[in-house]
Amino acid sequence: MKGAQVILDELNGREAMARLVDGRLEDFLIDSDAPRPGAIYRAEATRPMKGMGGMFVATPDGNGFLRQAKGIAPGDRMLVQVTGYAEPGKAFPVTTKLLFKSRFAIVTPFAKGLNISRAIKDDDARDALQVIALEEMGDADMGLILRTSCVGADPDDVAEDIHAMHALAEQVLADDGQGAEKLIEGDGPHDLAWREGQPGDAMLSAPGSFEDTGVLDALDALKSGRVALPNGAFFFVEPTRALAAVDVNTGSDTSPAAGLKANQACAQDLPRQLRLRGLGGQITIDFAPMPKKDRRALENMLAAAFRKDSEETSLAGWTPLGHFELQRKRGRVPLHEVLP
Repeated sequence: MKGAQVILDELNGREAMARLVDGRLEDFLIDSDAPRPGAIYRAEATRPMKGMGGMFVATPDGNGFLRQAKGIAPGDRMLVQVTGYAEPGKAFPVTTKLLFKSRFAIVTPFAKGLNISRAIKDDDARDALQVIALEEMGDADMGLILRTSCVGADPDDVAEDIHAMHALAEQVLADDGQGAEKLIEGDGPHDLAWREGQPGDAMLSAPGSFEDTGVLDALDALKSGRVALPNGAFFFVEPTRALAAVDVNTGSDTSPAAGLKANQACAQDLPRQLRLRGLGGQITIDFAPMPKKDRRALENMLAAAFRKDSEETSLAGWTPLGHFELQRKRGRVPLHEVLP
């Protein structure tokens, strides 16, 4: 099928979402037993991590790790929000900088000011959104970000979204309970599909939709680490305990530029492959042999590809052995942990 489809279904009893573009799987999210990013807890500081400036905090769902814990002492209670997933056996990452995020609006309790997405260029639209924001937020001592999705949206829907997020933020910040408790559940795959949906996406939510649209076949292909590239080239994506390794091979292509062509094709598809597999943390790429003079162009291509990706990725650069390293946010659960 041509165009973009968002498919909502269940897989192995877990809520899941897939996005197809022209029949190719571009994104996949599946729920897990781990705390969802966005969940908010009332937590209690337990012990500091010496030398790192961090602090472990206790929640009903296990230990969280607060990276910046200046001024916080063991026994202190605070509100924290889950920011990502953790490696098995480790504390999940949390922050005290809470965000209340919905389709049109993000309320930022600890960052004042009104910000409208730069992607909204029309001055009249920006002025109209500013009026709505001022009406709904009043003189609240909180910040607000209006997202790109506000473009073309019904003003009443935008106003309702702002009001709901503002009210939720006030309710959570007014919490005066005792002991560790979950206050807000993070969004699951179906809610994330609504929140982050793109204009023009067709939505399909009938039971069995994954099988009918070919999503199950695409997921079966992901169980193999091998990814085919043009001209007989291929690369492998293999998660290990310490990192995710990517190995690029020219295959049957023996032309002088085979290495460069394979590396460029890998660079273009790698963000999608990591996204679908839910891989984050350290990524080490063993590119196919190519002249050193071509490294800069390849690095620029990698940067452009990851700039469009939904997960934050930092390009660390080349190692002395000629590998390329990335550091990627663990923003989703690894696929191999929930679909072995």
